[in-house]
Amino acid sequence: MHTLLLLIPPSVDWQRFDQGWPAFLHQAEQMPGLIREGVFQIQNSLTGQDPFHRIYSFHFADQDDLITAMTSTPGKQASQIIHQITGGKAVILTGKTREDQPSPPSGSSPSTSSP
Repeated sequence: MHTLLLLIPPSVDWQRFDQGWPAFLHQAEQMPGLIREGVFQIQNSLTGQDPFHRIYSFHFADQDDLITAMTSTPGKQASQIIHQITGGKAVILTGKTREDQPSPPSGSSPSTSSP
Protein backbone atom coordinates (compact mmCIF):
# COMPACT_ATOMS: atom_id res chain seq x y z
CA MET A 1 0.00 0.00 0.00
CA HIS A 2 1.14 3.57 -0.70
CA THR A 3 0.04 6.68 1.14
CA LEU A 4 -0.21 10.37 0.38
CA LEU A 5 0.13 12.44 3.57
CA LEU A 6 -0.82 16.08 4.03
CA LEU A 7 0.74 17.70 7.09
CA ILE A 8 -1.01 20.91 8.05
CA PRO A 9 0.88 23.33 10.34
CA PRO A 10 -0.94 25.42 12.95
CA SER A 11 0.11 28.62 11.15
CA VAL A 12 -2.45 28.30 8.32
CA ASP A 13 -5.42 30.67 8.08
CA TRP A 14 -8.01 28.27 9.55
CA GLN A 15 -10.98 30.24 8.27
CA ARG A 16 -9.67 30.01 4.70
CA PHE A 17 -8.73 26.36 5.25
CA ASP A 18 -12.15 25.38 6.61
CA GLN A 19 -13.94 27.26 3.82
CA GLY A 20 -11.89 25.56 1.10
CA TRP A 21 -11.70 22.08 2.63
CA PRO A 22 -15.01 20.79 1.15
CA ALA A 23 -13.84 21.70 -2.38
CA PHE A 24 -10.48 20.00 -1.76
CA LEU A 25 -12.06 16.89 -0.29
CA HIS A 26 -14.55 16.62 -3.16
CA GLN A 27 -11.67 16.53 -5.66
CA ALA A 28 -9.47 14.27 -3.52
CA GLU A 29 -12.25 11.72 -3.11
CA GLN A 30 -12.61 11.57 -6.90
CA MET A 31 -9.00 10.46 -7.40
CA PRO A 32 -8.95 7.06 -9.09
CA GLY A 33 -7.72 4.16 -6.98
CA LEU A 34 -8.35 5.81 -3.60
CA ILE A 35 -8.94 3.01 -1.07
CA ARG A 36 -9.46 4.98 2.12
CA GLU A 37 -8.68 8.27 3.78
CA GLY A 38 -8.10 9.39 7.34
CA VAL A 39 -7.44 12.38 9.54
CA PHE A 40 -5.29 12.69 12.64
CA GLN A 41 -6.03 15.77 14.71
CA ILE A 42 -3.07 16.37 16.98
CA GLN A 43 -4.13 17.13 20.53
CA ASN A 44 -0.80 16.96 22.35
CA SER A 45 2.84 16.93 21.41
CA LEU A 46 4.46 14.59 23.93
CA THR A 47 8.03 15.37 22.89
CA GLY A 48 9.76 17.76 20.55
CA GLN A 49 8.20 20.63 18.70
CA ASP A 50 4.55 20.89 17.70
CA PRO A 51 4.96 21.67 13.99
CA PHE A 52 1.62 20.25 12.73
CA HIS A 53 -2.02 20.58 13.71
CA ARG A 54 -3.58 17.95 11.44
CA ILE A 55 -2.38 15.07 9.29
CA TYR A 56 -4.54 13.73 6.47
CA SER A 57 -3.86 10.41 4.76
CA PHE A 58 -5.00 9.02 1.42
CA HIS A 59 -4.27 5.34 0.78
CA PHE A 60 -3.75 3.53 -2.52
CA ALA A 61 -2.99 -0.09 -3.44
CA ASP A 62 0.45 0.66 -4.89
CA GLN A 63 2.75 3.37 -6.19
CA ASP A 64 1.30 3.20 -9.71
CA ASP A 65 -2.21 3.88 -8.37
CA LEU A 66 -0.87 6.76 -6.27
CA ILE A 67 0.87 8.34 -9.27
CA THR A 68 -2.22 7.85 -11.44
CA ALA A 69 -4.34 9.53 -8.75
CA MET A 70 -1.99 12.47 -8.34
CA THR A 71 -1.73 13.09 -12.08
CA SER A 72 -5.47 12.71 -12.70
CA THR A 73 -7.65 15.79 -13.20
CA PRO A 74 -9.14 15.50 -9.68
CA GLY A 75 -5.65 14.97 -8.23
CA LYS A 76 -4.29 18.08 -9.94
CA GLN A 77 -7.30 20.15 -8.87
CA ALA A 78 -6.99 18.88 -5.28
CA SER A 79 -3.32 19.86 -5.31
CA GLN A 80 -4.12 23.40 -6.45
CA ILE A 81 -6.82 23.78 -3.80
CA ILE A 82 -4.69 22.49 -0.90
CA HIS A 83 -1.93 24.95 -1.81
CA GLN A 84 -4.47 27.80 -1.98
CA ILE A 85 -6.21 27.03 1.32
CA THR A 86 -2.96 26.54 3.24
CA GLY A 87 -1.09 29.44 1.69
CA GLY A 88 1.45 26.93 0.40
CA LYS A 89 2.28 25.78 3.94
CA ALA A 90 1.07 22.17 3.65
CA VAL A 91 3.77 19.52 3.62
CA ILE A 92 2.93 16.74 1.16
CA LEU A 93 4.63 13.36 1.45
CA THR A 94 4.24 10.02 -0.30
CA GLY A 95 5.58 6.64 0.63
CA LYS A 96 5.07 2.96 1.11
CA THR A 97 2.85 2.02 4.05
CA ARG A 98 3.33 -1.09 6.11
CA GLU A 99 0.93 -2.12 8.85
CA ASP A 100 1.66 -4.85 11.38
CA GLN A 101 -0.31 -6.60 14.09
CA PRO A 102 1.37 -6.69 17.49
CA SER A 103 2.56 -10.06 18.73
CA PRO A 104 0.91 -11.36 21.88
CA PRO A 105 3.00 -10.83 25.03
CA SER A 106 5.59 -13.52 25.65
CA GLY A 107 4.13 -16.49 27.53
CA SER A 108 0.53 -15.82 26.58
CA SER A 109 -1.55 -17.30 23.84
CA PRO A 110 -3.75 -15.32 21.49
CA SER A 111 -7.24 -14.93 22.84
CA THR A 112 -9.99 -16.88 21.14
CA SER A 113 -13.70 -16.58 21.49
CA SER A 114 -16.23 -19.38 21.49
CA PRO A 115 -19.58 -19.14 19.71
